[in-house]
Amino acid sequence: MRTRSLQLGLRTLVMGVVNITPDSFSDGGCFAAPEAAVEHGLGLLREGADILDLGAESTRPGAQSAVSANEEQKRLLPVIEGILNAEPRAILSVDTYKAETARAVLAAGAEIVNDVSGFTWDAELAKVCARNGAGVVLMHTRGRPEEWRTQPRLAPTALMRMVRDGLAASLETARAAGIPLDAIVLDPGYGFGKRLEENYALLARQAELLHLGRPLLAGLSRKSFLGHTLAPLFAGEPAPPRARENASLAALTAAILNGASIVRVHEVRPAAEAARIADALRAAHAD
Repeated sequence: MRTRSLQLGLRTLVMGVVNITPDSFSDGGCFAAPEAAVEHGLGLLREGADILDLGAESTRPGAQSAVSANEEQKRLLPVIEGILNAEPRAILSVDTYKAETARAVLAAGAEIVNDVSGFTWDAELAKVCARNGAGVVLMHTRGRPEEWRTQPRLAPTALMRMVRDGLAASLETARAAGIPLDAIVLDPGYGFGKRLEENYALLARQAELLHLGRPLLAGLSRKSFLGHTLAPLFAGEPAPPRARENASLAALTAAILNGASIVRVHEVRPAAEAARIADALRAAHAD
């Protein structure tokens, strides 16, 4: 078990995404080979990533077939080993909701479990994280991926109540399992069970979630609602994932100004630069 810690609040931390999966919405297949994923992760560290977030199962809207824990670990473990061999002080997060996978990756040197379900899809996960002293990111998710495109729309007030109450419940589950408060970060879950325009309402009121008493992580990079907003600039069609980088930076800046302490991104260097400007603006406002 590794015992590194991160200090939140001095500046926004940048979490770089490493997708080790053939079917990610953003860059599926590009880094499916362990060697490619390791090199990509090391490149993100060189560009200024404070954390790497490794994921081996796509949870894109409409996804229906889950990856087994065994397959997930086969994808993850060689990449964890390769990155830590090259950069022993790298801080690795693993995007999983499976207790069995969490147990394996924490033993291999990962320090953070990033659970998109907020401890709602596997009842054992909170206990595994507690026993291993892991940091946790608890995301709010509304339903399962196969349900997201058909869920009824919510008014902003109802949406915020749902996200706040869901995160509060996840926080309580973590505390009941014995996870220290200072090991917990909350994520509003942009795109995870929120319809297109609902994400903007959530982003505009994100700071309200700080009342839960924990730092916030915002994952807005290349999300589909950004692509739909850009459609008039792309002949009426949603902008493809890789054409959403400028929009991602705009959303990232808004998230920081609305209280995010960590941003999860695909392109690290421009995100780190945007975060520096947003931090400076936030500091000036505080003065």
